Amino acid sequence: MSRSTTPLEIESHEQDNIDLCPSARIRPPKVVHLSTYDVAGGAARAAYRLHDGLRRAGVDSSMFVREARTSDGSVIRFEPTTTFCKRAERRIRREQIERKLRPAISPENDKIEPFRTDRSEYGTDILSKLPPYDILNLHWIAEFVDYPSFFGAFSKNTRVVWTLHDMNAFTGGCHYDLGCGRYLGECGDCPQLAAAGPNDLSHEIWARKKSLFDQLSDGQIHFATPSTWLAEEVQRSPILGRFPVSVIPYGLDLTEFSPRDVGSAREVFGIPPKAKVILFVADGLPLFRKGFEVLVRALEHIRSWIPDLHLITVGHNSPDLGHHIPHSYLGHINSDRLLSNIYSAADLLVIPSLQDNLPNTVLESMACGTPAVGFEVGGIPDMIQHCETGLLVPPGEAGALGAAMLELLQNPERRLALGANCRQYALNHFSLEEQADRYCQLYTEILSERAIR
Repeated sequence: MSRSTTPLEIESHEQDNIDLCPSARIRPPKVVHLSTYDVAGGAARAAYRLHDGLRRAGVDSSMFVREARTSDGSVIRFEPTTTFCKRAERRIRREQIERKLRPAISPENDKIEPFRTDRSEYGTDILSKLPPYDILNLHWIAEFVDYPSFFGAFSKNTRVVWTLHDMNAFTGGCHYDLGCGRYLGECGDCPQLAAAGPNDLSHEIWARKKSLFDQLSDGQIHFATPSTWLAEEVQRSPILGRFPVSVIPYGLDLTEFSPRDVGSAREVFGIPPKAKVILFVADGLPLFRKGFEVLVRALEHIRSWIPDLHLITVGHNSPDLGHHIPHSYLGHINSDRLLSNIYSAADLLVIPSLQDNLPNTVLESMACGTPAVGFEVGGIPDMIQHCETGLLVPPGEAGALGAAMLELLQNPERRLALGANCRQYALNHFSLEEQADRYCQLYTEILSERAIR
């Protein structure tokens, strides 16, 4: 490479004689993953796993994050400039942002669906701190990247891959629209805001995003989505619909996530050895979209039929069942090895999400040979192949969800067959190596197209 890249300008490269990226025919690119967190939350864990997979494939990959919770030396924590002027500027920006958000967002919003603006207190400071890169891969960047400062600084040579983990990039602030569809217009009258109206905060954010992305050429950003559903939402978006999009599912370390001994796993967590165990995993257990309230109603339908029913929940905040089904709340768990034992201890994973992208929980459960039952929404059908790797039921129907759980709990042979299919499906479609290879191909194609231009 002739010289280091500047933060928002990608230079051409000399073809050094080094190991090739899988399936590629040019030198592997230097990739920087920009993410608010490194491992906190499902989107961050997915980003870190991709970063790890690329490094295993020989790619020079690093993460640049606002908040780091790992000790990985390839994860670089953003350090804001500490001069008096910069600190004062951040405080003023933060107060301006909060002044807009405070009256608009209901105190109960964290139980409905988080709403986040496109503004950040850091302004242009991020741009000056970005490490050199050939490809900049954005991930979940809320409360970190200031859209006007960041995207407004793009030069005609800037090339970015943006892995979307939810809908926030093309909505007026929500991460999932819960079916309202207002992002297909110009947002406004947002059902997730306390202070709503035609020209509310959601409309203001939507209009600002539209103006910013309209200034970029089609080739400057290539979107990658883990699910077919999210790709289709991008293509329908008036903000992002003209940009290219590729569907690349998440990948897992399938050695780390693999079937464990059921008896040993249950002994570790104090689960009765002969219980019929249902597992529910969500980063935020009370979040309406994750459907825990629907699961509770579904369990009420079947608990008289399964006297030894036992529920395991994993995530932040212990949920309230409201009835007396035996329940083990295991808290928030970061360890992949521990998680693989929890999945192995369960008979079924239940995914009652009312809207979702490609939940890591389903991939992880399938890799551990535990079938899933869930609603046919979002990217869930990309993983649960009905009657092959689990069962799908109509969205929101607690009775149908309960019947599907009951069907598999009362048919252990079928459940075991589905579990074997799950493991094989994960091996065929969700390996970390496959994901890294597909991203590497995308990076090299983008760099090749830039070189031709």
